[in-house]
Amino acid sequence: MEQRTDVVVIGAGQAGLSAAAGLRRGGLEPGPGFVVLDGEDGPGGAWRHRWPTLRMRTVNGIHDVAGVRSGFDDPGADPDRPAREAVPGYFAAIERAWDLQVVRPVRVHAVRDADDVAGRDGELTVGTDAGTWTAPHLINATGTWTRPFVPSYPGAGTFRGTALHARDHTGPEAMAGKRVVVVGGGITAVQLLLEIAPYAASTIWVTRREPVWHEGPFDAGHGRAAVALVEERVRAGLPPRSVVGVTGLGLTPEVRAGIASGVLRRRPMFARITPDGVTWDDGTHEAADVLLWATGWRPATGHLAPLRLRSPGGGIRLGEPLDTTVVADPRVHLVGYGPSASTIGADRAGRAAARAVLAGLRDRAGAAA
Repeated sequence: MEQRTDVVVIGAGQAGLSAAAGLRRGGLEPGPGFVVLDGEDGPGGAWRHRWPTLRMRTVNGIHDVAGVRSGFDDPGADPDRPAREAVPGYFAAIERAWDLQVVRPVRVHAVRDADDVAGRDGELTVGTDAGTWTAPHLINATGTWTRPFVPSYPGAGTFRGTALHARDHTGPEAMAGKRVVVVGGGITAVQLLLEIAPYAASTIWVTRREPVWHEGPFDAGHGRAAVALVEERVRAGLPPRSVVGVTGLGLTPEVRAGIASGVLRRRPMFARITPDGVTWDDGTHEAADVLLWATGWRPATGHLAPLRLRSPGGGIRLGEPLDTTVVADPRVHLVGYGPSASTIGADRAGRAAARAVLAGLRDRAGAAA
């Protein structure tokens, strides 16, 4: 089955919903104007899969999307509500408010150039397990959740305990009575350590670099500065760093307590993994039952490989600041990538992509007239 539309949006997370709402605001209708394809069974994107004990009080601020109030900062909001319930509920409200008619669950296999298809000159084909969509414009909002990153370390294959990525963490009860090594220097590692420590027999925190703590509230100015640093790498065609990776870690009361108690005492990265734990270059050895990798994610862009978008630097180069256009193929826009792979920049990037695509459609219509 092949369907024709003006814009295909892949992904219905924060950035994808913002982009789709922008297209709707610009006058496009679901179906002939645009289609949103999402791989999940329901609204919420990656938030549907967060560990069950992650509460709204500890997540990064969820900024309002597409003019729809989240209410998460309202005085009456429940800070202990599970994030995996609250955020999907909010995303569902956005879909309803803009009547986005998200098509799900749909798995996208590959995006290809459609020049070899009669009557499709200059367009793209999006191949999925639910058929093929053809369009002159694509907004890719697939995020990172499906590509957890675990670095290679000597001896990893010999470990007799449990090794898992933070994505697969099911809650602190699973760590009860166990010796846990948490690897990673980001906010996820900090959250997991604070949550696991009361249950585990022991916890050890290891990172490649010393953690950078920031004082005071993380306001809009900090957010813009962090996004700008990530944008520089993306415009240079380098693989993006996470926005959180350049903001530092906030010194909340919970974090201060974790530092004081020793839970958040960082140790340098170990040299190798052994069958019963980890060992450093100086011969120090720590026994472990669990290796928990809070080592981040990589962009989920494998379905775009046929378009050959990557630069020599290994990343996908985007345009100038605030531009979501892929330099190698202006038909493609990336949101939820690099500077917009966070709650800080996702809505802004979605709106920017929608404006650019709407302008491109007007130009295309003018050229055809």
